[in-house]
Amino acid sequence: MNQAEIFAPLFVMFFLTLVVWLYMYARRLPFVFSGDYKPDRGTALELDMAAPVAVAQPSDNLKNLFELPVIFYALVLMLFMTQQVDETYLTAAWIFTGFRVLHSVMHCTANIVIVRFGLYLVSAFSLWFMVMRAALGYFS
Repeated sequence: MNQAEIFAPLFVMFFLTLVVWLYMYARRLPFVFSGDYKPDRGTALELDMAAPVAVAQPSDNLKNLFELPVIFYALVLMLFMTQQVDETYLTAAWIFTGFRVLHSVMHCTANIVIVRFGLYLVSAFSLWFMVMRAALGYFS
């Protein structure tokens, strides 16, 4: 197996973050310039609180992409540098990535919370599986 294959899901996550960032501004800027938003201080928190749900959701999702995915990024780099990438890690990485993409799509569109939570849970379990497997390998 080519160790560098682990970078494919990593770059998909980077691209997902870029797409959500662009989508956030595509939703946010029209609201800001519409005249419906009258900032007192102009903070991002104030904007999120004043914005309609459809404007705030992409921002919330972007914040999510800097929570668990950060652990994924570090773990992928560690696995690559220590040449531990195998089919199991690669499969788990793709599960994590695929379900994070689905989570972002759900969060930024229909936002059915129970569906979104299920998508989040599958991605989180795949990440924690990777972390626990790497830790067991390290400590054994």
